Amino acid sequence: MPHSLFQGLFTALVTPFKAGAVDEDALVRLIEHQIAAGVNGLVPVGTTGETATLSHAEHRRVVELTIEVAAGRIPVIAGCGSNSTAEAIELLHHAKTVGADAALVVTPYYNRPSQEGLYRHYAALNDAIQLPVFVYNVPSRTAGDIANDTLARLAVLPNIIGIKDATGDLPRASLMRLMCGPEFIMLSGDDPSALGYMAHGGHGCISVTSNVAPEACVAMYRCALAGDFPGALAWQDKLIRLHKALFLDASPAPTKFALSVLGMCEEEVRLPLAPCSDAVKPAILEAMRGAGLEPKPQAT
Repeated sequence: MPHSLFQGLFTALVTPFKAGAVDEDALVRLIEHQIAAGVNGLVPVGTTGETATLSHAEHRRVVELTIEVAAGRIPVIAGCGSNSTAEAIELLHHAKTVGADAALVVTPYYNRPSQEGLYRHYAALNDAIQLPVFVYNVPSRTAGDIANDTLARLAVLPNIIGIKDATGDLPRASLMRLMCGPEFIMLSGDDPSALGYMAHGGHGCISVTSNVAPEACVAMYRCALAGDFPGALAWQDKLIRLHKALFLDASPAPTKFALSVLGMCEEEVRLPLAPCSDAVKPAILEAMRGAGLEPKPQAT
């Protein structure tokens, strides 16, 4: 699987809701907007897609619809994470069957497996399905951290092709690159530090912010991939406040608020998440304007 297919900007799609159900029309609208803006790929049913509160049927449908709408124009990395290895394998089977280009599999949460358990989890996925897999390391959510030594063991397996690294630990990225080799694809999962991650040898980002500001994010990553880091830094300066503002409340509530004022989808999230707090909305709106976006006037 060539690096070029998985370089650049991948959007960690929100899952729009309306009246408690998945809003398929809004999801289609969001996907088309992302593709028109020039993103390199889409990642449905990850953390930002509120996968933890989707039913299995909803999860499968969101993956299917994303692949259907993308229609081969850009790759789709389907979220397939679970703290049960057997369930993750089932999700991988589905993703491959419906045409996903790869899978994103979060490190098992709650169970707190050892490094050997983490290795065996991903090795089982590698052996079960011929589908490229990205390890998703986000210790702040899973209470577990996959070590570079374990990643180096996994990197030699044919279907474990890379990582979404949401640690924000930049020196770790350089060590990972040296330990896992040049073919291992390194995507940041932390918008604020993603530019630095690319300077450390990363290949791109799976981004939350690109839901809201895809054009600006695309411009930044195109500069970075071309080696124009001064140009990328200029875009980073426009985006950094938005990167931070979208986490002023529990994600993805701020992102859905921002999308709602752009007319892309409803603000609705699912419990136990609450809608974005009114207290942080002014900061989000200000950050959006700083990124070149013009929010629609809000009703009073």
